[in-house]
Amino acid sequence: MLDDEEELIEMLEHLKIEHRDLDVVIDQLIQSPPVDFLRLQRLKKRKLVLKDQIIKIESMLVPDIIA
Repeated sequence: MLDDEEELIEMLEHLKIEHRDLDVVIDQLIQSPPVDFLRLQRLKKRKLVLKDQIIKIESMLVPDIIA
């Protein structure tokens, strides 16, 4: 169980880093005309996919709370 949790934590960190990196790339793309809207759209879509994966892993790491 602990190895699985460590793997999830490591994966989570990698996803968060990629998510932050995409923020930087998207900001740079927007600030340097002409804007490649297709590339921008693809980057934003990738960022949303990463966010979904981050949320999923975080929910797996948080123990269920019984109310």
